[in-house]
Amino acid sequence: MVGGRKPRSVDMRILLALTCLALTGPLAAQTYAIRAGTLIDPARGAVEHDQVLVVADGHIKAIGPHPEFPPGATPIDLSREWLMPGLIDAHTHLTLTEVVGGSAPFESFYILESTAYRALRGLRNAVGVLAAGFTTVRDVGNAGDYAMDDVRRAIDAGWYQGPTIITCGKIIAPFGGQSHGIPPEQGAFWKYEYLDADGPAEIRKAVRTNLYHGAGVIKLVLDNNRYHYSVEEIRAAVDEAHHAGVPVSVHVFGGEAADNAIEAGVDSIEHGFFLTEAQLTRLRDKGIMLVSTDFPRAHLDIIGTSGGILPPPEVLAPKIIDRLRRAHRLGVHLVFGSDTVMDVAGRSRADLMLDYLAVWRAAGVPSAQVLKSMTSEAAQLLRVAGERGHVAVGAAADLIAMPADPLADTENLRRIDFV
Repeated sequence: MVGGRKPRSVDMRILLALTCLALTGPLAAQTYAIRAGTLIDPARGAVEHDQVLVVADGHIKAIGPHPEFPPGATPIDLSREWLMPGLIDAHTHLTLTEVVGGSAPFESFYILESTAYRALRGLRNAVGVLAAGFTTVRDVGNAGDYAMDDVRRAIDAGWYQGPTIITCGKIIAPFGGQSHGIPPEQGAFWKYEYLDADGPAEIRKAVRTNLYHGAGVIKLVLDNNRYHYSVEEIRAAVDEAHHAGVPVSVHVFGGEAADNAIEAGVDSIEHGFFLTEAQLTRLRDKGIMLVSTDFPRAHLDIIGTSGGILPPPEVLAPKIIDRLRRAHRLGVHLVFGSDTVMDVAGRSRADLMLDYLAVWRAAGVPSAQVLKSMTSEAAQLLRVAGERGHVAVGAAADLIAMPADPLADTENLRRIDFV
């Protein structure tokens, strides 16, 4: 998304904001000639030097060392920078800050925060992640009564400058959502976060409800309670969603629920911390993508066991690294997704999202594959591959740049200074 250099001071932040806002109006049609010192396209595995990109109407019109400059094109000099497609996070919860540290149960945020308040947090985080280089995000629920769908609409309408957002609506789950042991007199208050759906007919209706509200992905929770969806139930969601051209993602850690998801033909598994070698092999063979949400140890120390759902951090952290290493070795299609659900004083949501790259390095995943998982592989899962996630003539000009090589060290993605 062509908008200017990321600022390094408060005054420059204001200038960038004004520039971005201008580009949502008449200036959006302006033509740019971007000179890139190094162009990286992870989709092709290409690294090309001294390239010029001609951008008009928000799309790439020409690429090469000496393309013809249209009259009146505005030059942008990135000759000392590394230019690449904008980043994609396929598992965000931008409206959510989970109560952590054991001070209150997970369910407390359902009733303590209104949908409007959650939408404001989501908008704040959306603006922030774009400035950090995430030009597309897939937000997968826990957004109150469709808060993130309103954030998406506001950005699509040009009211605010933010990333392309793909939403799932409300998470579809067996009775209870992701709550545990709520006294019966409290009622099903989780309905503002989840759609209870049991049996194929209810699941089809829940899918249609989310599609009605603009969902670009359907998300199911499979194994958050003692019961989980059958193959028949998951297949009902897959059939209904695919009929509308929308993929299905499932929250699942492993076990029989993961087997059912694989058999039913979902598009992606989210988390999958305890997937076996055999399950990972079936993922690869069926072309199901793994959005691995690889929590770094420091994040696990803050989250804890998430109400007893997760093992202790000292147990889970090495399992996450090992699972990612095995998945990469087996050739599973890996997609970057952070699942960041907390705020930390002095750090932005995007900064926390980039912490996950340390786990990919620890698992031995090469930088080229990491960048591919954050761009073209993610775009394929989100069904925007023709438009985003790569650098090619006709693609959207969702471009980022930085003054250091991300292939040499993915930590350089923290230094993005052009979006």
